[in-house]
Amino acid sequence: MNEKEKETRTTTDQPPEKTTHAKAEGNKTSSGLTENVGGLLCYIFIIGLIFLFVEKENRFIRFHALQSVFMAIAIFLISIVLGFVPLVGAIASLLLSPLALALMIFMMYQAYQGNYYKLPFIGDVVENQLEKP
Repeated sequence: MNEKEKETRTTTDQPPEKTTHAKAEGNKTSSGLTENVGGLLCYIFIIGLIFLFVEKENRFIRFHALQSVFMAIAIFLISIVLGFVPLVGAIASLLLSPLALALMIFMMYQAYQGNYYKLPFIGDVVENQLEKP
């Protein structure tokens, strides 16, 4: 083998550089699902609660499960408060359900893409909860 072939071989045999943003598709969880599918399922409220108690190791799943539970609690509290406002509250309550559904679908999409998409205020609270031992 001559020198030129050695140079070509050593430069092409190098492993590719590692990227800092890893897509969540390939990583498995303790439940056997991939991260992105588990994160998507977390935004269905009951399944989010189940993942919150079952998944102990995977931070991605825990983040989305906790954020989904906090989001559902916030929507529930907003609907209660709107129930006390006479006319405007009734109209806002009618708009709350489709908006909550749209938010849930958006968050499912973000989780499926492998993103740690943080909701304003709720995302920060979730981050603080996950950092506690």
